[in-house]
Amino acid sequence: MIARYTRPEMGAIWDIENRFAKMLEVEIAVAQVQGQLGIIPRSAARDITKNARYSVKRIQEIERETKHDVIAFVSNVAENVGEHGRYVHFGLTSSDVLDTGFSLLVRDAGGVLNDSLDFLESALKKLVRKHMDTLCAGRTHGMFAEPTTFGFKLAGFLTELQRNRQRIQQALQQIAIAKLSGAVGTYSSLGPQVELRVAKKLKLQPEAIATQVIPRDRHAEVLLSLAMLGTGLERLSIELRHLQRSEVSEVTEGFSRGQKGSSAMPHKKNPISAENITGCARLLRSYAWAGLENVALWHERDISHSSVERIIFPDSFIMADYAVHRMAILLEGLEVHKRQMLDNIARSQGQLFSSQVLLALLEKGLDRELSYYHVQRICHSLGKGEHLQDKILADAELKQILKPREVRDIFSGVRNVKTIRQVVRRLL
Repeated sequence: MIARYTRPEMGAIWDIENRFAKMLEVEIAVAQVQGQLGIIPRSAARDITKNARYSVKRIQEIERETKHDVIAFVSNVAENVGEHGRYVHFGLTSSDVLDTGFSLLVRDAGGVLNDSLDFLESALKKLVRKHMDTLCAGRTHGMFAEPTTFGFKLAGFLTELQRNRQRIQQALQQIAIAKLSGAVGTYSSLGPQVELRVAKKLKLQPEAIATQVIPRDRHAEVLLSLAMLGTGLERLSIELRHLQRSEVSEVTEGFSRGQKGSSAMPHKKNPISAENITGCARLLRSYAWAGLENVALWHERDISHSSVERIIFPDSFIMADYAVHRMAILLEGLEVHKRQMLDNIARSQGQLFSSQVLLALLEKGLDRELSYYHVQRICHSLGKGEHLQDKILADAELKQILKPREVRDIFSGVRNVKTIRQVVRRLL
């Protein structure tokens, strides 16, 4: 199912070919700066810029002998550069290139994800605008509470999405880091000026204090922000799943021609997209946990984080992009059943408006405890087919306090829509 929604741009970023391309970008930038500073001959920098290239097949051949992917990469690039190949990777350690190249990969992945987030935010905004006035039952503890509108429900998810986008952008800024400070971060082979200039060339920031690697709290923050995004999508998914239950039936996921919901029950229209997105969120949270485990490394560095990151970063970005894109498609095709929403409000027998009746009695000067007692007394005595409004209008004590016009105004829902409209318009 994931293949239907995953855009090729995201998958291509994490392809092995692109991984080496980013590493080569770092090597060339370093050689150019070293040439400018006179650390290596300018002719060497020119040759590296012109001739540096790699072959994944050749790298893998060398790696089978060296058991080291970066050495294999550098050896392959050097043999293609020729005479000045010895200046490739001059003064660097493997993690200088790996970590800086990885920052470039994450930045590009963030750009692709941002496009999908634009799609989702647009789809949410359309539904918020369209259903700003669509009355429906608000629920707490899964029980009828007060009236709301479907647009207002979705507005809450929209603002959460916007907060998650801010978190992701902050995390991406935190990981836009170049690290070229050598084996234990002390610039023993190259001075800080090389790192500073290369970082500027690559549109990154130099790491303030590194070990052999960029500190992994930066990476964990990215994964945590993606997990928060997934959790926000799950919250919306669960709401849509509940609203699709047979007993509620207020919305339905789009159902295409030829689609089938069950091998045994032809009537089924299941909330498969919302359920699928819920599962994606679980995986994103598990990847975030693995990212947290990667923060604490031995001394100046061990390699325990490396194998984990090669899985969790591609998977996290691909999964997040997939979930965002699928949610946007779900929302674009969502069927909203306004009539059923009103029918469900009616099923509450008017009890959704009990808090407004309580306030109206308080405004008339009645004691709070007594007001609460009267409203609760009538609500708990409602029989089948009876309505709170009618019972209040007929009640011997309350009809002396509330005028019929005031009662009907409460149960019209006009007050709810008026305030909701103000809040939603301010948001949009």
